[in-house]
Amino acid sequence: MTAEEHSTTIRALTTKTQKKRVSLIHTGHDQMPISQSVKDVLAQRIAGEIILSNDPGFTMRKWRETFDITQIHIAEKLKVSPSVISDYESGRRRSPGTIFVKKFVKALISIDEEEGGHLLRQLSRLTVTVSDAIIDIREFLVPVKAERICEAVDGVPIACSELLNRDIYGYTIIDSIKAIQTLTGTEFYQVFGSTTERALIFTGVTYGRSPMVAVRVHPLKPRMIVIHRPERVDKLATQLAEAEQIPLVLSKMESVDKLVRSLGDLHRSITSMT
Repeated sequence: MTAEEHSTTIRALTTKTQKKRVSLIHTGHDQMPISQSVKDVLAQRIAGEIILSNDPGFTMRKWRETFDITQIHIAEKLKVSPSVISDYESGRRRSPGTIFVKKFVKALISIDEEEGGHLLRQLSRLTVTVSDAIIDIREFLVPVKAERICEAVDGVPIACSELLNRDIYGYTIIDSIKAIQTLTGTEFYQVFGSTTERALIFTGVTYGRSPMVAVRVHPLKPRMIVIHRPERVDKLATQLAEAEQIPLVLSKMESVDKLVRSLGDLHRSITSMT
């Protein structure tokens, strides 16, 4: 996705968020305070994603736009020049250190809270019970190359195979049917666990179109997508993967149980090495 397309998607989604925010405030459903512990967990997860990202500036921008906050607004909150934020996000300035990233994330959360905390309430669902649509979700203590995930799922790359050298920090196995039936747009945030730098693995897939459309319209993007034993792969699925520059892999693993076990074995082997 180009920067222009990304911005267009973000603007469309945040417009819907703003409309819903007004509706919730008027009906009194958006008034419950968010606990400090929840805010702390969210801050740690967002800051961790920025720090671990191969492109911290881009990830800073992604989260700022997800919160629908301008560079000027957050710069005022941080008491820095807007050019500082712009330089970090564009890569003109060296990657921000841990201290600045934590202040940046704290400012995002603070501004959203001042404006009603609607996005915080959406994101807070990441800290509660995981949806039944999520079969398994794991985080790696050290990065794992996407090609190792591909091997673990008995996979065949069908789009962006040249990007399988990218680092993966976790994976989520998703029951596509349950996800369609039960996950709201807000609850879809749960599939990203502690970071978006992960592989999303969809089971119960027929053509691969629905998972790719969901990823296309969502502001957060995974680093890799796996579809398990579809009847066939829809051309649109590969086109969307190419447009988003996300490796798309077809898993030939015999069953979902074996898929879960194989990835679990990989996770344990990585954990034992750290």
